[in-house]
Amino acid sequence: MAKSADVIIIGAGVIGCSIAYHLAKMGCHDVLILEKNYIGSGSTERCAGGIRQQFSTEVNIKLSMESLIFFERFEDEIGHPADFRQNGYLMLATTEEELEAFQQNVVLQCSLGVEAHLRSLQEAKEIVPQLNVTDICGATYCPTDGYADPYSVVQGFASASKKLGVRIHEGAEVIDIKRCNQIWVVSTTSGVFESPALTIAAGAYSGQIGKMTNLNIPVHSSRRHIFITTPLSEIPKHSPMVVDFHNGFWFRREGPGLIFGMRNPDEPESFDTSVDWSFLPTLAKAASYRLPLLKDIGVVRAQAGLHDDTPDANAIIGKVPDTAGLYLACGFSGHGFMHSPAVGRIMAELIINGKTLLDISSLALERFREAPLKREKCFI
Repeated sequence: MAKSADVIIIGAGVIGCSIAYHLAKMGCHDVLILEKNYIGSGSTERCAGGIRQQFSTEVNIKLSMESLIFFERFEDEIGHPADFRQNGYLMLATTEEELEAFQQNVVLQCSLGVEAHLRSLQEAKEIVPQLNVTDICGATYCPTDGYADPYSVVQGFASASKKLGVRIHEGAEVIDIKRCNQIWVVSTTSGVFESPALTIAAGAYSGQIGKMTNLNIPVHSSRRHIFITTPLSEIPKHSPMVVDFHNGFWFRREGPGLIFGMRNPDEPESFDTSVDWSFLPTLAKAASYRLPLLKDIGVVRAQAGLHDDTPDANAIIGKVPDTAGLYLACGFSGHGFMHSPAVGRIMAELIINGKTLLDISSLALERFREAPLKREKCFI
């Protein structure tokens, strides 16, 4: 006999757990999360934890602003630490085109209330003296940006949700979904579950889940790496997260050393999360150019996770048109962790009330039927 719930969420990552928490907080306690592995086992536990407001579209900036406020009071709200450190984000431009885009972004960001500033290459060097800025045209800096611990955040959302009555079934991989008499019937490796409301929040696997509902979700999965260095003292613990926008190289302090990574433009679409050590020499060349001290620093370990990217680098959030009770919260293109508090609230509002306070129409699935798409320019 199938087990029922008012709402079923597929995916116990930070997005799914945030949605569940906000649903329960708003009074919808009969919520069930189905997770094929364990809480946070997907992209959440393998992300860098960055939280920034420096985006190029109004909706993404607003999602960040609301989420940042939530992260600031996370422990008071959730009863669990998030290890949120507002050390700032420093984003570097190496071409005039990038600098012009940065200038436009800062105007928009400031108009919405973000404390973002343009910085010269000399000022960027003052913020992080160890940088090589010989080819830098300029930078943007937001001191209220920062990063948090993904494990702490997802566990916090999960534990707070459970206290409010949410059920989380781990080891329940979805293998089939059917629609029967206005009810979604979800078959998993640990049983059958049914609900009038189904939310797909399965990260990189959302496209596969969507096919089970005869839905085409344009999410493309690609591998991203994080490398962890040996201890160092040259970069202070309060230093900002630094992003070389041109090639996507980034780094920040973590514990006694640094973590860093960079997008691989030749990475094929896949679900492979093994570490590709053959990519390290390419990354090391770019990394040691921008941060010369890395030439003498060892790498102790690495991990790889998955991005769920969309054609315009924007999330897919909302109700599926012409399909009763089906909702999407996926395709975050690397921004899911930082936007998870706001997305959780928005999805809960949408499921319970049928509408949201923030206009998310630009993130609807049906936008892909139109042209041209408005791409998020601050995609790393």
